[in-house]
Amino acid sequence: MQHIVQIDGVYKDYPLGKVTVHALRGVSLEIDAGDFVTIAGPSGSGKTTLLNQIGCVDVPTAGRVLIDGRCTSELSEKELTSLRLDKLGFIFQTFNLVAVLDVMQNVELPLLLQGGLSKDERRTRVTQLLDAVGLAEQVSQRPNELSGGQRQRVAIARALVTRPSIVLADEPTANLDSETGDRIIDLMKTMNKDFGTTFIFSTHDHRVMAHARRIIKMVDGQLASDERVQIESSLP
Repeated sequence: MQHIVQIDGVYKDYPLGKVTVHALRGVSLEIDAGDFVTIAGPSGSGKTTLLNQIGCVDVPTAGRVLIDGRCTSELSEKELTSLRLDKLGFIFQTFNLVAVLDVMQNVELPLLLQGGLSKDERRTRVTQLLDAVGLAEQVSQRPNELSGGQRQRVAIARALVTRPSIVLADEPTANLDSETGDRIIDLMKTMNKDFGTTFIFSTHDHRVMAHARRIIKMVDGQLASDERVQIESSLP
């Protein structure tokens, strides 16, 4: 099976005054296309830093990150932008929604940037996703008119709308109630099954971890364990 993500001896250091924070300490791992992976660990263990490396949001101090066989440090800024837009979907804890756009426009924006779909095709895909995340009645509202949980669902829909090869999700269910969280997890599982989307989560949520096929645990910027999980067929 093809490795869609390869992390090869990655270190990430952050200067903090006279101190250097070693966020990642020689991390190496491979993630297969179509996998459903959870990265777990305490705060400060390096989970978010690792997601940022995979998402080309940050660059390693040392080591290599390969996405779909391409070393990110060898790509131009234009190539990196194209990679983020065409291959990656991001769900951030801070949402990063555009304040002046309504819900429909926020979710549609990546499709406009990507190009290739007609207006009707874009609207159909956005409407279907907003319905799936329970926001069909909020399409004309702006982010400041939404609750934290609603904004999180907009961010999730926006990350999924381009049907990316890889979705990187930093605590995607943190602001959601149990029912909505389960609904979002089911949506992601459906995309994983129907489109072969690779999902990589950073989470403390046991609901998400219960559906993962692989659980990677981090401690102090290093991999502590890497376990394949057998999912019971009775799970939805």
